[in-house]
Amino acid sequence: MLKAIARAGVLMTFAVAGSTAARAADKPQIDTGDTAWLLVATALVLMMNIPGLSLFYAGMVRKKNVLATAVQAFAVAAVVTVLWFMVGYSLAFTDGGALNGVIGSLSRAFGAGLQGSVHELAKTVPENVFLMYQATFAVITPAIIAGAFAERMKFSAMLWFMALWLLFVYVPVAHWVWGGGFLGAAGVLDFAGGLVVHLNAGIAGLVCCIVIGKRHGYGTEYMAPHNLVLTLVGTSLLWVGWFGFNAGSALSSGELAGNAMLNTHISAAVAALVWMAIEWASRGKPSVLGILSGAVAGLGTITPAAGYVEPWAAMLIGIAAGSICYWASVVLKTRLGYDDSLDVFGVHGVGGIVGSILVGVFATRAINDVAKGQPVGLVDGNAGQILTQLYGVAVVSAFCAVATWVILKIVDAMVGLRVTRDEEVEGLDTALHGERVQ
Repeated sequence: MLKAIARAGVLMTFAVAGSTAARAADKPQIDTGDTAWLLVATALVLMMNIPGLSLFYAGMVRKKNVLATAVQAFAVAAVVTVLWFMVGYSLAFTDGGALNGVIGSLSRAFGAGLQGSVHELAKTVPENVFLMYQATFAVITPAIIAGAFAERMKFSAMLWFMALWLLFVYVPVAHWVWGGGFLGAAGVLDFAGGLVVHLNAGIAGLVCCIVIGKRHGYGTEYMAPHNLVLTLVGTSLLWVGWFGFNAGSALSSGELAGNAMLNTHISAAVAALVWMAIEWASRGKPSVLGILSGAVAGLGTITPAAGYVEPWAAMLIGIAAGSICYWASVVLKTRLGYDDSLDVFGVHGVGGIVGSILVGVFATRAINDVAKGQPVGLVDGNAGQILTQLYGVAVVSAFCAVATWVILKIVDAMVGLRVTRDEEVEGLDTALHGERVQ
């Protein structure tokens, strides 16, 4: 009898231990180093928008529009954050079941189910940190668009447009590429936002400036930047913050993050020098705005490739960024005659296209074995990846262009898109906000 009781006790002990071990195995294994890095990266990306992008754009407009331009990025940060928490994150980064190729579900709407959970893409980080990190991407993408229609859109129209664009353009594209949608399933690679952020914002910016029309006096009046010191400070903040953008997209604090950081820095530096050299040779002087624009072009163009390519390839991508984005911003814009106020399409749109295509050329399993031992890009022997990348560029460009046009028409019917001629001449600082820079 005593032996039977003892055996039962031993069996129960093993059963309890096994159950405890199973629960421990099911519990997410949070890595404090990865979590700490993603928290820092989140703060860096938010810094890119406020104050980085605010200052970058504010310095490039005329003095009468500096406050109105700076506050756009700040207002977008507030609006997008609320919408992202309510439904945006859930629709972008959850499994949509039968519709998963196109959109996610509402299972994480209003933060439901976040506690004690991790996301499939970041298994060593609490999901609430992953949500917050992705929120900063969602914030800066529509804020970039504002540079294309600077100095002429109503503040109310801007708020409506940004809210609708986030939900009906950014969220679906983010899901298609990163959240389990059809582009990611097709093998399209985008490490940190060449398609989702830069191409998306660039195409939207181009559509916006065409639909809204040129600024009054564009091409005949003096519209030089009001204060390039602000733009220099903003660019510097963007450059530093971009390490959170690209290196943070490794979603861990390991070697891949280090490689993405190195590539980001190299591309920015090379592109800045290339843009400056071209301008110096063609115009006789190296402008401050030129070297700053080149750095941003290099940062945007390396973004989709940062975690897939070797440093020597990052140099070549920087050369492509500095030269092609210069041509798009200076030559192409002049020839076609559209008024992209702060070169959103020329820098971000074209940079996103170039970088996304060059992923297909330079991506290698030596840096990121995304193909599980198989060739990744052309340098590995997989020329087909270039076609896959072109497919992603074409889909995102077409969808974004059409959807942005529709949203603009809806907002125009609701509140009107553009300020009056008198308000534009007076300046948006006083006309829209009743304040001005002294």
